[in-house]
Amino acid sequence: MQVHETLETGKVHVTLNDKGSASYDITYPCAWDKIIFNEKAKALVSNSDAFVFGSLVARDDVSKEALLQLVEASSYNVFDLNLRAPHYKKELLIHLMNKAHFIKFNDDELYDIATQMGSPFNSLNQHMEFIAKKTKTQIICVTLGMHGAVLLHFGTWYFNSGYKIKVIDTVGAGDSFLATLVLGLVEGDDIHSTLNNACGMGALIAASQGANPTITKSDLKIFVHPD
Repeated sequence: MQVHETLETGKVHVTLNDKGSASYDITYPCAWDKIIFNEKAKALVSNSDAFVFGSLVARDDVSKEALLQLVEASSYNVFDLNLRAPHYKKELLIHLMNKAHFIKFNDDELYDIATQMGSPFNSLNQHMEFIAKKTKTQIICVTLGMHGAVLLHFGTWYFNSGYKIKVIDTVGAGDSFLATLVLGLVEGDDIHSTLNNACGMGALIAASQGANPTITKSDLKIFVHPD
């Protein structure tokens, strides 16, 4: 954890539409725009099972430089694109994808980036294969909102068609999905079960108020496997 002497941690103004989907107004500058690379951070990343990062942190040159050095120190880079216009550039995205071992998109992001990279295809699965080949990334996941997610893991496809819920607030659902998925993968759990758990966690978050509701392993198990 780094503390900046003058800048605040950061504020995001979230607006929900009538379907509970969020749009974001992200203040600038804030403390996470000024993360510096140092040996302590390098050691933490080097010794971690996974280093998870997004593209938004690279909107400022200070944090961008730290990120570019930390991805070199990590043995397992998880890139959650989390695109927030206008805070990203195509060249940086492609560079970070080439450094990633695992890339996570939502469906809109996948089609956007695949088109920018010159994919000649139209289907979601073809775009995923195209990006995997172009970036030499063995694990790619695409979230599909209420329709679940698709995971391409070392050439094998895994699918979850989603869980029916009443959406209250989608803030935090994507991060919770990814955290659950990464945890299962690094711990070597069954991949299909891990994807199901990740989709279940995302759904439970979206069906709750706020980004950090209390959800236990038992809650998740009952939701994903009600029998």
